[in-house]
Amino acid sequence: MFFSQLESLSKSDLKKLYLLRDFIKAFENVCVAFSGGVDSSLVASIAQEQLGSKAFAITGVSSSLAPYLLKQARQQASWIGIRHEECQTNEIKIPNYYKNPENRCYACKKELHKYLKEISIQSNNAQVLDGVNHDDLQEFRPGIHASNEAGARSPLAELEINKKSIRSISKALGLPWWDKPAQPCLASRIPFGEEISSKRLEQIALAEEWIINLGFKRVRVRSQGLSGRIELPQAEIENFLQSVQKEEIINYFLSIGFTSVSIDLEGLISGKLNRDRKLLNNQL
Repeated sequence: MFFSQLESLSKSDLKKLYLLRDFIKAFENVCVAFSGGVDSSLVASIAQEQLGSKAFAITGVSSSLAPYLLKQARQQASWIGIRHEECQTNEIKIPNYYKNPENRCYACKKELHKYLKEISIQSNNAQVLDGVNHDDLQEFRPGIHASNEAGARSPLAELEINKKSIRSISKALGLPWWDKPAQPCLASRIPFGEEISSKRLEQIALAEEWIINLGFKRVRVRSQGLSGRIELPQAEIENFLQSVQKEEIINYFLSIGFTSVSIDLEGLISGKLNRDRKLLNNQL
């Protein structure tokens, strides 16, 4: 299957697409760490296009991944036509993960790549590829170090392809999820230092899916202690409050185990917990 270009691309993005195709087809076979996000989905799509049956995708399944996102990953892999497998990971049992230190992501990715390495060896030493993009390198992402240690390659980062270009290329190739909102790991909703549990992750997943089903596609529910704090794009906050009864919001959050619920008036800002991290470090 070859993805035809349905829309024009800038010269820069067209060159990046050609480079991505060349990068991936240079491998004999690949295993794509596949979350179902826009980034790893583009890598999986080009891997399937260039290598066919010599490419496959693996999704790590745990309480860190919301069930509705796993469902979407399965649907997207089926649409792409790539062989898709799942592996159960157990980061929730690792102290360096569930105690939620600043480098929690390192422990999580190390656990994932332990399984990916085993699977890749069993599949004729398939090269593991991930969806890390060039923008990610500018952020606090300790998980990238774990991926590098495991020998994974990051085509998007290595070719300096950023999020904007990824969405443009995905749209031009007709990938239906080109504008899918970013969905970081559920654990990123819990402040550093507060212990992570399967129950807390489940509450977050249920709360976010409930709001998404109301028609608000970009949302975070921060779990702070026993309280849930809703983050929506600032332009959507008023619409949310007008279209959903206050009592309905409160009752649902209480029913899934939160003891209180609030709305962040600042709105949804990606990486807000990293801002908290920097503030705490400056106070030490």
